[in-house]
Amino acid sequence: MFRVIRLAFSFLTVLPLSVSRVEDRELGATVGWFPLVGLTVGSVLVVAAWISVPRVGADVAGALVVGVWVVLTGALHVDGFLDVCDGLFGGHTPQERLRIMRDERVGAFAVAGGALLFLAKYSAMATLLAAPWPVSAGLVLSAPVLGRWAMSLATVSFPYARPQGLGQAMNTHAGRREAVLAGTLALGVVGLVLRSTGVALWAGATLLTWLAGRWALRRVPGFTGDMYGALCESTEAAVLIVGVALMA
Repeated sequence: MFRVIRLAFSFLTVLPLSVSRVEDRELGATVGWFPLVGLTVGSVLVVAAWISVPRVGADVAGALVVGVWVVLTGALHVDGFLDVCDGLFGGHTPQERLRIMRDERVGAFAVAGGALLFLAKYSAMATLLAAPWPVSAGLVLSAPVLGRWAMSLATVSFPYARPQGLGQAMNTHAGRREAVLAGTLALGVVGLVLRSTGVALWAGATLLTWLAGRWALRRVPGFTGDMYGALCESTEAAVLIVGVALMA
């Protein structure tokens, strides 16, 4: 179990926890532990906010916390979000969309989407950090957890588009057990820190994942690693925005 957890952290963060001789079944097992990685990321963000807000104010702290978020995850999911913006919105056929997502060049949709994503995350984060601490800290903690729950659910629920790769191995070897584990972990964390609000956010993230997945499958034949990352980023931003709305 600990080997699989280390493997999950090595994939989703920059923490030096690499594992040698990885088997495909272990890749599938990591999917169940994605929300635990999110809990760790969220905890680091809360600590960063707790240190920075009293010293530089909520506005500057919001930018710093989002920056820590990107660095800690190695911009992995951001890169996927940019590729998906170009691919799903810029291509004309399923095959062309998949090809564009593999292209390292950044197009207009990626620039526009990335700017909107960071603007949404920063604005919501700065607003939350200026609000009463217990609730805002709970929302900051919950966003990465639910983002990775969305990734776990999508991995188990939707087909993979490419014949090989890490994403394909995870998709093939992850099943109901991993989905139940990930869902239970995510629901337990957000329910503990936000109570009924956390349960509602978990349900909303689950619904968003399903709706986004069904829409995406009308554009391409299956998910890719980039699409998992884009779903994570979108869910995180949605949780922060809804959190701001609930606190208004």
